[in-house]
Amino acid sequence: MREVIRLGLEGEGYRVTTAVDGPSALRAFADQRPDLVLLDIMLPGLDGFAVCRELRKTSLVPVIMLTARSSTVDVVVGLESGADDYVTKPFEFPELVARVRSVLRRASVRSLPEGAVETTSEDLAAVAHPAMPPLALGPLTIDPGAFLVRRGPENVPLTVTEFRLLYELARHSGQALSRDQLLELVWGYNYLGDSRLVDVHVQRLRSKIEDDPAHPVLILTVRGIGYRADRGNA
Repeated sequence: MREVIRLGLEGEGYRVTTAVDGPSALRAFADQRPDLVLLDIMLPGLDGFAVCRELRKTSLVPVIMLTARSSTVDVVVGLESGADDYVTKPFEFPELVARVRSVLRRASVRSLPEGAVETTSEDLAAVAHPAMPPLALGPLTIDPGAFLVRRGPENVPLTVTEFRLLYELARHSGQALSRDQLLELVWGYNYLGDSRLVDVHVQRLRSKIEDDPAHPVLILTVRGIGYRADRGNA
């Protein structure tokens, strides 16, 4: 499968480096600094979950998990490890290519300084949107021009996906957005997505912006629909 994927992606114009296990994947990443990582969960040495967690200590690189394990627990663990998306095997190759293109469109890769242990909003400045006005949500200031989120004088560390999710919710403050709407707005999917992507990323976002993530006041769940940024706190 690794060679089939390599040949297929090269046929689409991508340059591809492969690795046979978790440790060699980390070494290849350090040497090559790719724009995207396709990461199988069932890797010898270090599994895909562990590799993804290691990558997230030093890089914002987009990660798509490839897995034959489609249970909710496995998918959630993969996303919580820092993956941006996942594809369940067996899959049709055009679906994989569509996801690769979508992830690369919305993400700009920027590695953290050597020794850094957490992604910061400053590292996202390369994908700023200066034409979009800053927004306020409760104590947060969301500045797409600088790709920064601030709580008072402090910057809030967010990944690219988390920033886009927060911005879209704040931009539609007071409006309930369905999971399908968020998949299209944030991930660029109008038919390929999975609502678990939205739910796990909302949980990760809440853990960073809410005073009490178990009782959120900025991003509320709208039962049976999706999520809403609370206009009363904007």
